[in-house]
Amino acid sequence: MVASAESADNTVRDFQRLKTSLHRQMVDVIDFSKAESMTEGDLRAQLRSLADYLCTRQSVKMGQQQRETMVGEIMDEIYGFGPIESLMVDPEVTDILVNGPDRVLVERNGLLETTNIRFADSNHLMQFIHRLVGRAGRRIDESSPMVDARLPDGSRFNAVIPPLALCGPTVSIRRFGNRRLQMEDMIKYGSVAPAMADFLILAVRGRMNIIVSGGTGAGKTTLLNCMSRFIPDSQRVVTIEETAELSLQQIDVIPLETRLPNLEGKGAVTQRDLLRNALRMRPDRIIVGEARGGEVLDMLQAMNTGHDGSMSTVHANDTRETLDRLELMIALAGVDLPSRIARQYVANAIDIVIHVTRLHTGERRITRISEVSGLKDGEYRMDDIFVYRISGEDKDGHPQGSFFATGYQPVALRRLAMTGANVEQYRPLFEARELKFNS
Repeated sequence: MVASAESADNTVRDFQRLKTSLHRQMVDVIDFSKAESMTEGDLRAQLRSLADYLCTRQSVKMGQQQRETMVGEIMDEIYGFGPIESLMVDPEVTDILVNGPDRVLVERNGLLETTNIRFADSNHLMQFIHRLVGRAGRRIDESSPMVDARLPDGSRFNAVIPPLALCGPTVSIRRFGNRRLQMEDMIKYGSVAPAMADFLILAVRGRMNIIVSGGTGAGKTTLLNCMSRFIPDSQRVVTIEETAELSLQQIDVIPLETRLPNLEGKGAVTQRDLLRNALRMRPDRIIVGEARGGEVLDMLQAMNTGHDGSMSTVHANDTRETLDRLELMIALAGVDLPSRIARQYVANAIDIVIHVTRLHTGERRITRISEVSGLKDGEYRMDDIFVYRISGEDKDGHPQGSFFATGYQPVALRRLAMTGANVEQYRPLFEARELKFNS
């Protein structure tokens, strides 16, 4: 069994090596001065013909189907994603992880799977990385061995190369698919109860300042995208991200993205720089894709000075820990604020904290929605509005649990009432009970 698996791996690797050799031959043959004057359609047709011709000249005999596969993969090397092209077009794949040339994994439905895809060798994988990084206008080399970029289809691309990556060049691609998840999809998949979704919609429309917390891959950005759909078209929104992932559908959206330093170490534009500039762009709301440093101070200032309804995400393990993380990041801004003042700043700015958890089965759940209503004796006053409680596992190891309303009536409802909104119709949402999906 082991021998047959090794034989299959060698066959895949030999195929990739032959493809790489043919690709290099094509590069040597192509007259790029003439190629520039050709239309893309004509160039593709000539490249395909050249690839087919080179395949017929190989000493290794290939059948018609194998030759067509080889030609298709050579075209993928030139225009597409090389060996992982089939994964990039698979709608069920959300993550592609390349751990060196011989190990490619994917995530489907929240679970990791190994694949039989191989690169020819480390050089082949490095060429693949350089090609994608070049398309994104970034660079990667020994002096800058890590890169984070956005691919043309919106996927997030990260690569780390030796000497930092000991197992060889590594690639992580987070795919978002052609269709963005909607709140209705999250209810369908059991990530949130309908009553909780109704409250989140109310919170966005009521211009509450919201922080989404959770771990890596928990679905923070996905939830942020879902909620942003309910921002009125009449409002001007500025989004700030290190790598653009948000996709807002409003009429007046200004997406801003940070910039890395150039070869001389100059020209970097940070999230904090963008936040300061965003305040001069007359935004109604500011959305920071992920707060992770000193920009938190500027974000909280914006939330405290008329930009109600702003949102962001934070890496944290719980809603209460999120506030501590914000406090820590204020210190990273280089401003020597006493702890009491920093806490007052956070408590005044943040209205709602939502925690998203990725379960061990890969399923995502909104496990807690809490309101921050100020300080009491120097400590944050935070009350849970909705929670998700795990009661056990079924026979297949899948977590079993339920969503609950705690019975707490959010203080923010009073503020909504002052705007003229009829909040009485929403009070039944918060009655203490287990939340049903068919209610």
